[in-house]
Amino acid sequence: MKEKFPTRRSRKRSLFLLLPLLLGLRVAAADPAAAMASPAMAEPVVLPPSVPDPLEPLNRVFWAFNRAFMRGIIQPTSRIYRWVVVKPVRTSIGNFGRNLKYPGRLINNLLQQKWPGARDETYRFLCNSTVGVAGLFDVGTRWKIPASEADFGQTFGRWGWQPACYIMLPFFGPSNERDTLGLAADTATNPLLYISPYDLVASDPLTYLGPYTYFTYAVTYNDLSDSVNEFVRFSRAESDPYAQIQYAWTFARANRVADFQVTGELDEAAHQTLASVFFTPQDSSFSEKGLTKSVRIPATGRNLPFTCWLQPRSAPIVYIVPGLGSHRLDQSALALAELVFGHGFSAVTLSNPFNSEFMEHAATTALPGYLPVDGRDLHAALTAIDGKLATAYPNRLGSRSLLGDSLGAFDTLYVAATAATNELPRLQFDHYVAIDTPVRLLHGVTRLDEFYQAPAAWPAAERAERIENTFLKVAALSKTTLTPQTSLPFNAIESRFLIGMTFRFLLRDIIYSSQQRHNQGVLGAPLHNFHRTAVYHEIMGYSFQDYLEKFVAPYYEEQGVPAPAVTSLATAGDLRQYAAGLRANPRVRVLVNRNDFLLAEEDLAWLQATFAPDRLTVFEKGGHLGNLFNPSVQAAIIEALRDGPAAAVSPAPHQP
Repeated sequence: MKEKFPTRRSRKRSLFLLLPLLLGLRVAAADPAAAMASPAMAEPVVLPPSVPDPLEPLNRVFWAFNRAFMRGIIQPTSRIYRWVVVKPVRTSIGNFGRNLKYPGRLINNLLQQKWPGARDETYRFLCNSTVGVAGLFDVGTRWKIPASEADFGQTFGRWGWQPACYIMLPFFGPSNERDTLGLAADTATNPLLYISPYDLVASDPLTYLGPYTYFTYAVTYNDLSDSVNEFVRFSRAESDPYAQIQYAWTFARANRVADFQVTGELDEAAHQTLASVFFTPQDSSFSEKGLTKSVRIPATGRNLPFTCWLQPRSAPIVYIVPGLGSHRLDQSALALAELVFGHGFSAVTLSNPFNSEFMEHAATTALPGYLPVDGRDLHAALTAIDGKLATAYPNRLGSRSLLGDSLGAFDTLYVAATAATNELPRLQFDHYVAIDTPVRLLHGVTRLDEFYQAPAAWPAAERAERIENTFLKVAALSKTTLTPQTSLPFNAIESRFLIGMTFRFLLRDIIYSSQQRHNQGVLGAPLHNFHRTAVYHEIMGYSFQDYLEKFVAPYYEEQGVPAPAVTSLATAGDLRQYAAGLRANPRVRVLVNRNDFLLAEEDLAWLQATFAPDRLTVFEKGGHLGNLFNPSVQAAIIEALRDGPAAAVSPAPHQP
């Protein structure tokens, strides 16, 4: 079956934002040598290597500098700039700057023998320069004249230059030796470089830097002002944004063109799961409107960050726990916060217990994976956050609700089941809403391991090329607009693999963070913050099953916790063990999809037997979290937060 890849654009998403969102490219590929040296020697999947990074320690220093520059200078000043210069004017400035760079695009289209591209760019330049008033208005796009981006880095690649060294440039960001030279050549084609009101034959070379030249920097700042908030959110939400960008850049600048033919069968559930990419905040500045605070966790003595959006007057408040390894500023967490905030609730997001931020600040143990401990630590953190907010904003917090999705829903149900039996005073919630919860943790992660192995079904001789083509598709998708009407060009194997990839790289982050704080001696590679390539390659050989067997079980046995074996961990991580507490709690609401690949038939049957029809909503389709963008699903979430006997319950007591 063939599907045509959509090319219409409206809101662009840069590569480093889309790749983690589109379930897959979470950095640091494993090379063949590393795969052979890893504990999982039978691992059939070897990821395409990224551009070599021999300068990783230095590059990470420059990345830290760029991040500080964006956070400390560009972001605060851009707030003022956006307030003074309204969006239409900023758009016109960007259009004008792009129009001026037409000579470079023309030259490179010609050098790459892209004759239609050279023609279309010329048409666009003429239309935008005349009807578009010197390029201030992009009539070329309005008239559907295709844009053909081309630069010298692409041209060098077309001529056969394969990059051999990744480079993080100060101010300019990710590059390599080929694209760095290309950047210099691109700069030389900027006509503003040769325009100056001063005497061009003067002996002082600084006279060439007239006010027209500086306009280039102004255009760059103008463009950054609209993207800096998303960059800052990304840099905070990812455990290692440097490595993610480093790997993504390999496919963003690849010379190969993706083959968008979709051959073979489709996996409806996996394909629908990929649609979770469409569930994003409608307001691009929503994350910036939140207040990020921190609260001291008594058990650890450390401060855990959280982000809140408070209504101006007393309102019910929803605490949101995102899925496995997710950060409080991940897109899905922000989208849920925006959804409930838009319906009159205050909202608070905190990171999942499997996320490094929670692990390093609120976890009482080094390794997540044992539900009684993870759930206890989460409940303690929620209690501390509520106490701080109640003190800082008296009479502003109404009824309390706990909302979780995926593993966050799993944790939510554990808190609901054990709320009445806590030995220590803990926050009692008026509503517990679980979206797409797994029932058995071990079954769920086993399915994720199977999805990561999906390419093993391809012939060995074709496997590497097909995996790389899958990544190239993702890279191409990042350069276009995604809407719920977009047909995602992935077959069954590709869809499963991208899902498995997401969670495998989350597992990499979990293992790295845990071993930094409590090195069990399992990993052979050293743990260095500024040189992670080797240890990342080794960790990529571990599955979730390996994590439980070789890290979690030995750790808890060493700590004297009665969970010395994977079977004990599996039992503790099975919601069926807490059925009595869940049945007894009338404040629980569960929303699941019948075709969620994390739910076996027996799991769905147990949910239906445990929760009455008014407490359980089953959607026929959606995969795992793939229908959250659907208005009917969103309406069901809001109804679950408002419905039930909790409506008549007075605000629950909280403990500071």
